[in-house]
This record gives sequence, C-alpha cells and structure tokens, in this order.
Amino acid sequence: MVMDEKGMVMNANSDNLPKDCPQISETVNLIVHAGQKYATKFNGKMFAFDQQQWNVKPCAKINITFINDDQIRHQFMIHGLPGYLYPDGMVHLELYGEGELKASLIVPSQKKTYLVHCELAQHAEKGMKAQLKVGGGDGDLPNISAISSPIKMDAYSIDWTMLKWGGMVILVVVTLIFVSGRWLLFRHFSRRK
Repeated sequence: MVMDEKGMVMNANSDNLPKDCPQISETVNLIVHAGQKYATKFNGKMFAFDQQQWNVKPCAKINITFINDDQIRHQFMIHGLPGYLYPDGMVHLELYGEGELKASLIVPSQKKTYLVHCELAQHAEKGMKAQLKVGGGDGDLPNISAISSPIKMDAYSIDWTMLKWGGMVILVVVTLIFVSGRWLLFRHFSRRK
C-alpha cells in the first residue's frame, strides 16, 4: 500500500502475471475521471465516473490514471481479482479530494465482468459504479447507469390524498397562529394608549 496526504493505492501490480497468462497481451492506458459533473446525464444520480464500461483483452496490463474532479473523497475499486495476486481480490485507488493517482494491474485470461465502484457510503448507490469487461466479459452487471437495469427499481408511493389533507391542516394552523399573533399584538398596543 502506498499512502500520502492526497490518497492511497492498494494492491497495485505491474509485473506479476496471473497463473493463466503466459505473457501480457496488451497494455491499456485508462484515464478515469470521477465527480458530480459526470452524473448529470443520469436522472437521479449524484456521482459517476466519466465512463461506465471499459473493455480489455485477457491478460492485459492496465495502467490506470484516476482523477478526482470533486473536493470530496472518491475511490476507484475493482473487485473479483485473483486473491493470490491481489489481497482481498481487489485493486483500490482513493483520492481524498481533487487530484490524480496512478496504478497498474494485470487481469487474468478468463472472460469476466468485474465491478468497478466507489465504496464510500452510498457513492455507488448514487451512481459511481462501472464495469470492466475482460475478453468481452461474462454479461453485464446490474444497475450500471447507461448499461443495465437495476435489480429492483426504487418505488416510492406517495399518498397524495394524505399529503393534500396534511397540507391543508398545516395551512389552517399557520393561519390561526398568524391571525392570533396579530390579534395579540393589536391588543397589547391598544392597551398601552
């Protein structure tokens, strides 16, 4: 792990080949931006990466440049990698605010779709997730903006009847308070004369 005042990189690997890779098939340079401005194209989302999907060949070496365009903390994590090369099966880049980090990894040979996301509380749920497809992948992951549908749609039912009656009750109460307050002020100043 490499860590300083601007961020950290965990489990980077630029040299060790996965057991099923005789050699590196290609070198891919990914520049990944993270921030609120990338979520504006997705209704109801707050954070996003500038891309939601990347495709690489099996046994590819990926050089990642992770750029956080926000003043808040964001992460770029890839899950499901082989544990013998990547402790906890993941590569993790994290910036504590605006800035840039670089790291490399080498993917195995099997066709697989890997989850890429920010693991900070609710950042993925608010849109900061993507997928990395190796060799075309093994399908799309659910709930990736512009790629796939959610497993379960958010459904917020609103009882407009209750809301309407509640709003009317609040309006009446506020009006009574206002009127009685004005009456009390009028009475108070009338007695002083």
